[in-house]
Order: sequence, then structure tokens, then C-alpha cells
Amino acid sequence: MTPAADTAQRRDISRATALALFAVVIFAWGLNWPVTKLIVAEVTPLWTVAIRTAIACAVLFVVLKLSGQFIVPARGDVPVIIAIGLFHMVAFSALMAAGLKYVPAGRSVVLGYTTPLWVTPGAWLLLGETLPARRLAGIVIGLCGLLLLFNPAGFDWSDRPALVGNGLLLLSALSWSVSILYVRAHRWIATPFQLTFWQTLLATIVLTVLASIFEPLPHPHWSAPLVLAFAYNVLIGTVLGFWAMAVVNRSVPATTTALGILGTPIVGIAGSALALGETIDLTLIVATALILAGVAVGTTSRA
Repeated sequence: MTPAADTAQRRDISRATALALFAVVIFAWGLNWPVTKLIVAEVTPLWTVAIRTAIACAVLFVVLKLSGQFIVPARGDVPVIIAIGLFHMVAFSALMAAGLKYVPAGRSVVLGYTTPLWVTPGAWLLLGETLPARRLAGIVIGLCGLLLLFNPAGFDWSDRPALVGNGLLLLSALSWSVSILYVRAHRWIATPFQLTFWQTLLATIVLTVLASIFEPLPHPHWSAPLVLAFAYNVLIGTVLGFWAMAVVNRSVPATTTALGILGTPIVGIAGSALALGETIDLTLIVATALILAGVAVGTTSRA
């Protein structure tokens, strides 16, 4: 996309439209956690993510073709396709789905959104970014919330499935942080949305191979709720969510994005309580508040 076309796109999208799309992203991604929890109760985690990604890949191909945005990526964009495809779409998604087998969706979304806490020290170590006192304070506040989630009074350390599930979710957050760190350093040639198809294609191939090796072929009972859950997972949580976020990132200030995306775990917790009947206890509320406050303090400027 030329600079002139990029400028025209920015002008075509009003701030009100961008913020409305941002609200769509927050709700789409927040509700995607309880929806995925419903799916993994019927389909094994790797096949859940492989099926979702394959359908999303097909939909993205059609959308990009019809909109005239389909491209063959330049060599310079191949590394970012690999980074996002493997670390976000494969590792994060697969570990998240596996963790959801053992952990309530409300708690899972909070652990998943600890990602910015790992990005900050990673950017300092790997990208040479400064680590001012404000960011350190954000990390400390967020880690206090994380410790609260695992305090002996509120967490059963003898529950092996819960330990495995929580560990997988923290690994998923770390995997997402690797993707974010590379994206920060990458010099884009095509737009992020134009490359999404190639990322999902790579993820589909890798996930299908892994699922074939480690899990039996799925034979789910395709009930109406399961079909609707997959439809939401693919069309709303993946295709619409990624497209809308690409538009938001190009139209809304970074500080607004960093703060606004913190609404996603809140939507996820509320959706899990309403749709799945999960309990929202005081420990989860306080821990969530600390983690989100830490992320807000550590990823935004004083203004």
C-alpha cells in the first residue's frame, strides 16, 4: 500500500467509527474465551484450533480476494508471517485451548492477558527499549495480582490438572509476547491485514500436523450449540476481530488502544459468569484489578 493510499484510508475512517470497531474487538475477543471453553468440552484442543484456523483461512482468502487486497508476500515480510503464525496463532492459541480444558474461562482470560507484563522486560532485554520506573512499577503491580491468583488460600496446589492448565495459560501468554516483540522490530512492507491469510495458512498446516500426531481424529456430536460456537469462534472471534483490530491500530492512538484492550478480560469474566455459570470471587476480582492496573501503568505514558 502506498503512503497516499494509507493516508486516504486513515481519513476515510472517522474516530467514532474506529472506536466503535474497537468496542467490537473487545467484545469479540472477550466472549471468545467462554465460547472456546464450550468447544474444548467437545473437541480436543489441537483439533479445536486447527479446525477454527482452517475455516478462518478460507474466509480470509475470500475476503481479501473480493476486496482486492490479496497479495503474495514480499520476502521481507516472511519473518513476521512466521513469527505471528507460529508464536501467536499456533503456540498461543493451542496452549490457551489446552489450558481451558482445566481452568475456568474467567481465570483463563486474566492469565492470557498477562502478556504485556512479559513484553516490557523482553523489549528491554532484546530490543534495547528503556525500562523507566513507571514500567517497573507496572510489572510489580501486575505480578502482585498474579501472585494473588496463586496464593495458597485461593489455589489448590495439590490439584495437578489445575496446575497444568494454569501453566499452559501462562506459557500461552509468553508465546504471544514473543510474537509482539518481533512485530515491534519488524519493518512492514504489506499491511498487517494483507498478511493475515498467510499467517493463518501457516498455522493451519502446523496445527493440523500436530493434531494428527498427538490427538485422535475428532468425532464430535455436531449439535446446534457446537456449530454456533465454531461459527462465532471463526467469524467473530478470529476474522472480524483481527480485521477490526488492524483498522483500530491504524486509526486510534496507541495509548487508547493499550488501555481499551484491557476491557477484554472484563468482558471475558462477565461472559463466563453469564454463559457458563462460573463464580466470580473476591480473589479473582482483586487479582484482575491488580494485573490490569499493572498493564495500564506499564504500557501507557503519564498523559
